[in-house]
Amino acid sequence: MSSCTDKNGDRWEIYPSGSEWRWRRTASNGRIVGASTEGYSSKAACIANAQRNGMTCTPS
Repeated sequence: MSSCTDKNGDRWEIYPSGSEWRWRRTASNGRIVGASTEGYSSKAACIANAQRNGMTCTPS
């Protein structure tokens, strides 16, 4: 799993789910406020989708 924290305090996680990759966004209060609606075949495609949905940090 890779993760990073935006300047607003939201944590973004990129994680494997079976043979696919997914992302989720967790607010500073611990609530999940966003998640991918589909799995991606590559980690890079998953990160690109998360960036289209507001991720501005770079997951490690």
